Amino acid sequence: MPASDKPLSPADQSRVIEMAWEDRTPFEAIAALYGLSEAKVIALMRASLKPRAFRNWRQRVTGRVTKHGARRDPSVSRGYCATQYKIRSK
Repeated sequence: MPASDKPLSPADQSRVIEMAWEDRTPFEAIAALYGLSEAKVIALMRASLKPRAFRNWRQRVTGRVTKHGARRDPSVSRGYCATQYKIRSK
């Protein structure tokens, strides 16, 4: 697990932002993979997004049960919805 005080690469920052936007990816998963607490994810999102996008994101995740592992229904066992990603044609 990367140290939380070590700067993230641009690719890792992009992935953290993507995970933060996903409804079913809890903050605990981001902490496990990248060593970032919820507060640090919020700070990263604030620094990386435009003000309106940040407000939209905060409104979206505030109170969302699936973003917090302790409040999450045990029946939600995967990090994304099966129909979330579209199959790419080659």
